[in-house]
Amino acid sequence: MPISAKMLETLDRRRKTVLASGGEDKIKERNAKGLLTARQRLLELFQPGTFQEAGMHVEHSGEHFGMKGKVLPADGVIAGVGYIDGRPVAAFSQDFLVFGGSLGAKHAKKICDLQDYAAKAGIPLIGINDSGGARIQEGVMALSGYAQVFYRNVVLSGLVPQFSIIAGPCAGGAAYSPALTDFIIMTRKNAQMFICGPEVIKAATGQSATVDQFATAEAHATVSGNIHFVAEDDKHAIQIARKVLSFLPANNISDPPHHLPATIDMTEDPKINDLIPEDPKQPLDTAKVIERIVDGGEFVEVQRDFAKNIIVGFARIQGIVIGIIGSQSTQKAGTIDIDAADKAARFIRFCNCFNIPLVTLVDTGGFLPGLQQERGGIIRHGAKMLFAYSAATVPKITLIMRKAYGGAFIAMCCHDLGADAVYAWPSAEIAVMGAEGAAKILFKREITAAADPKAKEAELVADYREKFASPYQAAGAGLVTDVISPAQTRGILAMALRNSLTKRETRPPKKHGNIPL
Repeated sequence: MPISAKMLETLDRRRKTVLASGGEDKIKERNAKGLLTARQRLLELFQPGTFQEAGMHVEHSGEHFGMKGKVLPADGVIAGVGYIDGRPVAAFSQDFLVFGGSLGAKHAKKICDLQDYAAKAGIPLIGINDSGGARIQEGVMALSGYAQVFYRNVVLSGLVPQFSIIAGPCAGGAAYSPALTDFIIMTRKNAQMFICGPEVIKAATGQSATVDQFATAEAHATVSGNIHFVAEDDKHAIQIARKVLSFLPANNISDPPHHLPATIDMTEDPKINDLIPEDPKQPLDTAKVIERIVDGGEFVEVQRDFAKNIIVGFARIQGIVIGIIGSQSTQKAGTIDIDAADKAARFIRFCNCFNIPLVTLVDTGGFLPGLQQERGGIIRHGAKMLFAYSAATVPKITLIMRKAYGGAFIAMCCHDLGADAVYAWPSAEIAVMGAEGAAKILFKREITAAADPKAKEAELVADYREKFASPYQAAGAGLVTDVISPAQTRGILAMALRNSLTKRETRPPKKHGNIPL
């Protein structure tokens, strides 16, 4: 039977209905507010002409509460595959202009089908969330739909990179799908994410709270640590997703997109010496060190505004994609607290999932002391770092810049935690504790009995630092691969990384380890 003009007209009419979304007036109103529509977001995300939509003609299955016969274009979610920088990526975008982007059974099925396809094809998945939540008119079927999505988020975890962009409301159970993905990007305005709103909090606890206190990008980026990036608007959120993707492989069995030069450049950078304070008590800005050692100074920092005493993010060193974990002694003296341990451990595990080498920059006086930390479970949280580094089989290169004391020396990927190479600057101090504290304990009697206790203490501190806190004792024990000049750092790290790219390490077969959550 040949294709008739009527058939083509029907197809064209149906497509126009879907493309119209909530209507031209609503689209214009949305754009006037600086917001993109669901479809515009996907067109912004993908290379022009590459988006292939799936499920354009899907219709909802609701029959109660006035739903029967109601037209919901694409059932409130647009899904498909397009290209980003020449690589296929799956994405869905919830359409708030269609019934508030609420999730019903067929809406969920479209997302689940896309998740299944991403798993089979081995391609990243991006979800753009802008939804009023579960479609109450469909009752338990909506809840079932959420559960199906969550289940697949977990199946995809560690298989392909998963991104969530929060570009509108994301409340109740809807927040848990983003929470199960690898990276959450949230727009500064017009977006909210929470489990219980102000009214529910008030009714249940008597506490009065505004959404600004717990539901905004600012709150999640700085206090709860639930999100990884704050975007100024829809376009910026998409730019962030594209930038992070540029450092990632498509799946867990692919290598990251390294851009390897023919030879390693071992040129020294004497300006890095200027970054190191003469006084060891003065903080070293690790962000400036990173800027000197990575290609073009380009570093994509993850969770920049949360747990600032540790820095994590992506970069390249002479073309090799790396994940960086660095102490930041300008914040809390670089000590590791509960939030820093959580932040680092999760990032380490992500990099290990996707074959991204780890570079650890150490300048920490230890775990943060305090009653709040102890009662908050610093032992359990700190153990997450030990677990994450020990479980990681990717190349692990550690640079001890200055302080590396106590358990934090271990937690920042020492030789015995599986580091493939450990380098130290001459300024490194590797010990159970700082020289001042150690001398007071070890030489208490000598200091007390001295004619000039302060002078005697200073003498013993200097002696202890030279004998026991310098990098040479650790190097002499084979725990430091080499002591290097700071000016050599970039070239030596690049060479160590290049040498370790063929690393293969297996572990005893098991379902999985039991990380101290």
